[in-house]
Amino acid sequence: MILKPQDILVLLKLIAIGRKAWSYSALALELGMSQSEVHSALKRTLQSGLAVKRDEAIIPNIRNLEEFLIHGIQYVFVPERGALSRGMPTIHAAPPLDSDIVSDQEPPPVWPDAEGEVRGMTFSPLYKSVPKAARADQTLYELLVLIDALRCGQARERDIASKKLRKRLEKYEKEAKPKS
Repeated sequence: MILKPQDILVLLKLIAIGRKAWSYSALALELGMSQSEVHSALKRTLQSGLAVKRDEAIIPNIRNLEEFLIHGIQYVFVPERGALSRGMPTIHAAPPLDSDIVSDQEPPPVWPDAEGEVRGMTFSPLYKSVPKAARADQTLYELLVLIDALRCGQARERDIASKKLRKRLEKYEKEAKPKS
């Protein structure tokens, strides 16, 4: 079993929606994937320990996911950088990092996207449908920006991103605990 980038995208979407009910078809539509891709992604996350089954629901295993995202994702899903392009800002050019990190005079990193309004240096998204999914869900967008900073950011960006990600994961975990 080998993890794929879409596995992380699906888990981040589950964190973004919190305790709300979801279906494979709804996730597929919102993430620009097929239902079978979502199903396979969740199956791989269960096998890897990044997700667990609680009753009949599949939920992210926050401790394992946090460890993987902060310490491992940069080695597994290495981004490609490219030429100037129109796209959607990421890393220090997008919330929640844009308020903490002053960018240099270089063009900002962007996910290539025909609907993007910012011209910058291309930065490959975690998965091809990320710009579409992020445009429709601000919480997911911010999680993906933090993940990009962990994938390729400088030490300071990585440190800020890991702190912000931990807070969001802790919030999700508190909300996702079963009521006693």
